[in-house]
Amino acid sequence: MAELSAATQSPSVSSSSGAESSAPGGGGGSPGACPALGAKSCGSSCAVHDLIFWRDVKKTGFVFGTTLIMLLSLAAFSVISVVSYLILALLSVTISFRVYKSVIQAVQKSEEGHPFKAYLDVDITLSSEAFHNYVNAAMVHINKALKLIIRLFLVEDLVDSLKLAVFMWLMTYVGAVFNGITLLILAELLIFSVPVVYEKYKDPSKSPWNRKEKGRISTWTPEMQQLLKHHLIVIMLLLVL
Repeated sequence: MAELSAATQSPSVSSSSGAESSAPGGGGGSPGACPALGAKSCGSSCAVHDLIFWRDVKKTGFVFGTTLIMLLSLAAFSVISVVSYLILALLSVTISFRVYKSVIQAVQKSEEGHPFKAYLDVDITLSSEAFHNYVNAAMVHINKALKLIIRLFLVEDLVDSLKLAVFMWLMTYVGAVFNGITLLILAELLIFSVPVVYEKYKDPSKSPWNRKEKGRISTWTPEMQQLLKHHLIVIMLLLVL
């Protein structure tokens, strides 16, 4: 009987061991998804890096010019006027192109159809699953922000609340000189100019990974410091004037 019970139990033992041996393989599948997620995150960060460092001049120039014109327009006109002019400009282009293609088709007696048919057939519907994913991701940040606001304003930590008070007091002086649009324009000019200047004039032999025995070598050359100083002065004068 003992041998019979051992024989009946052996398949279950072997099956459990097979399941355990397959578990690492299954566990290995989940790390396989992590590199994909990491690659996606790295891809987005690399795209921002390439945009800031002007790797593709046409793409960066389009983004920089469009956003700068938008901010300058908001500084000079109201939001309603800027949005209205943008919609009118877009409609003028699309309607003109639509009429032009219709006339060309009528003259040539061709049947090419609607010129924007390829774009009209694109499926841009947002699935409920994707919507819930975006909402859940946003709710995580919203909850963190609410907890931080409650913690600061109800003085959970006195030092952090005092830091916020000092920072807001300093921002009153900044607000007396600049408005929000001016600060955004300044930030965009710095983002799209300082990294390029740094990359162009830095000394490759003095990279952050080059270290002497007694400390870290500075990556800032005097020429680069002087150029950045003049660059910031010119930007500030343009914004003030």
